[in-house]
Amino acid sequence: MTMRAVEIAAPGGPEMLRPCTRPVPVPAAGEILIEIHHAGVNRPDALQRAGAYKAPPGASDLPGLECAGVVAALGAGVSGWAVGDSVCALLPGGGYAEYATCPAAHALPVPAGLSLREAACLPETCFTVWSNVVRRGGLAAGERFLVHGGSSGIGTTAIQIATALGARVFATAGSAEKCAACEALGATAINYREADFTEALRAEGGAHLILDMVGGSYIARNIKALADDGRLVFIAFLESPKAEINFAQIMLRRLTITGSTLRPQSDAAKAAIAADLRAHVWPMVNAGKLRPLIDSEFLLADAAAAHARMESSAHIGKIVLKVR
Repeated sequence: MTMRAVEIAAPGGPEMLRPCTRPVPVPAAGEILIEIHHAGVNRPDALQRAGAYKAPPGASDLPGLECAGVVAALGAGVSGWAVGDSVCALLPGGGYAEYATCPAAHALPVPAGLSLREAACLPETCFTVWSNVVRRGGLAAGERFLVHGGSSGIGTTAIQIATALGARVFATAGSAEKCAACEALGATAINYREADFTEALRAEGGAHLILDMVGGSYIARNIKALADDGRLVFIAFLESPKAEINFAQIMLRRLTITGSTLRPQSDAAKAAIAADLRAHVWPMVNAGKLRPLIDSEFLLADAAAAHARMESSAHIGKIVLKVR
């Protein structure tokens, strides 16, 4: 049995994404097979396409780290799911296809009131935001939280989760339209082309927590923008992973600098995050406090155009592929 998919022909630009036919994967013990209806598009997909982010051992070489659809088959030993269940899931890879497998513990029910299109936009961003903002960053109610790239998929999710947790949220964005989108979700927006986010946060007493995906020239500025005892969490480096910083400031002001990437973590670690999402974030979705902001939708065969849209940085929110 075969399926339609999109593969990476060779490392390079969006044009390297090529429609293909692949065998339908078979779920191993502890896994489910998902009939994919929609798949989310994320920055790591583009990094993998460019040859800068290899799939982990044992994962599909196809791009795609999240999807929503219907459970099509169960591997040995799987409980809690039945064929026909609506599901969204964090994938180790393989989302740009009609079917994909993943550990059953990395899947979550589609929240009530959400379409499969919307649900496909939840896993990658929710896993990333919860694990870094709450688990690693320790965000608490009443704290000041700054997220860079506020209009991105990660940013719009972070704004909503942090707001639901009772934090005071600030977000940087690069246009009036993007700032307006951040404000509509509950953040105080800072147009980084017109204002210095460091000065804006210092005027408020500093950020207790910063979530950064830029790096480079932002690193030293983030440290300056933190309040004493503040935490800085890195999840990506769109600019650069390198910078010169004054470590004396970290000691004197008792700052914490940390970070993580999601894909290389163990299945058990991801399962623990999924359990947290089911317990704490899915109720936010059900209560209307969190909903994915969708920028655009492309057919699976047009994945190259979806990547071009993402890499233009013109999008606000998530980009999704319609698979069926």
